[in-house]
Amino acid sequence: MQRVFVFVALLPSLVSTTAWAQQTVDPVETLGRIEILDPAAEDLIDPSVKVENLATGFEWSEGPVWIAAGRFVIFSDVPTNTIYKWKQGEGLSVYLKPSGFTTAAYREGESGSNGLALDHQGRLILCQHGDHRLAYMKPHTSKPAPDYETIVSHHNDAEFNSPNDLVVHSSGAIYFTDPPYGRIGAFNNTERPLNYQGVYRVVPGEPAKLLTKKLRAPNGIALSPDEKTLYVAQSDPENAIYMAFGVRPNGTIDEGRVLLDVTKRRSRLPGNPDGMAIDKQGNLWATGPGGVLVISPQGRHLATIATGEKIANCTFGDNGSTLYMTSDMHFCRVKTKTKGLGF
Repeated sequence: MQRVFVFVALLPSLVSTTAWAQQTVDPVETLGRIEILDPAAEDLIDPSVKVENLATGFEWSEGPVWIAAGRFVIFSDVPTNTIYKWKQGEGLSVYLKPSGFTTAAYREGESGSNGLALDHQGRLILCQHGDHRLAYMKPHTSKPAPDYETIVSHHNDAEFNSPNDLVVHSSGAIYFTDPPYGRIGAFNNTERPLNYQGVYRVVPGEPAKLLTKKLRAPNGIALSPDEKTLYVAQSDPENAIYMAFGVRPNGTIDEGRVLLDVTKRRSRLPGNPDGMAIDKQGNLWATGPGGVLVISPQGRHLATIATGEKIANCTFGDNGSTLYMTSDMHFCRVKTKTKGLGF
């Protein structure tokens, strides 16, 4: 989940091109369906609403975040090492490249940025797979390529696997997950410095603190509206779960509990638990098997936004009631009856 703040500064686009115009779906097509599983869901989304496919042709779209000052969305295409921008009335353009692997040499695999977020100063924070770090995007200069500043890249002198997703606490601390999807070979990579997958908390300028390494495949991450619960999605097909951890006053977490187990659902529908967005009522809009699962704070599966493809992540935008979704090769949106945090 990428937490949004309405007081952000406008981030400049470093790369602009019309070469991708063919990827914008015009006229906008609709896809998928809304599945209501609990009557309470009808207060959150209209079952007749259409899912709009705004752009297509990506290898694996991820990590959307709403840029309020510019009224647009940016999102990662991880394998192509690119961040795209989509704006109403303008369509699609390249926003940043490279985004996650910033050396001159090409590297195969999931090398680009994944999760994206804004800090309280409006700076873009990136989970950079290929560089194995969290980083800020520096302000635009005359350089032809984007420039980044490392926030954290190691834990106890060992390089991270590949930071995947993040959420910014009101204190400025950043919670993030570190599975090995950005390493060549992922879990089969025996040369990676860390032999576990962690969930971390970092205060910029300080070392990262390991919160837990009990999850085999921690992925999406989000905070409840009162910041007393940290949600972590596990993208393990054999243990596909959403965890809820209590957040202690010092920022650490308790042992946690399983909020919702979707392992059986995963056995018959495509996709794993992944990114999340939170609405003002504390409901999770969590990507997972079959689409975006709307989950109550008590762990009830209320509804599903089924896009017909595996789906990676989502974020609220516009006036707060539009849910933007990165669904494999697609970039989609759907109108809801609720509003996301920060609106």
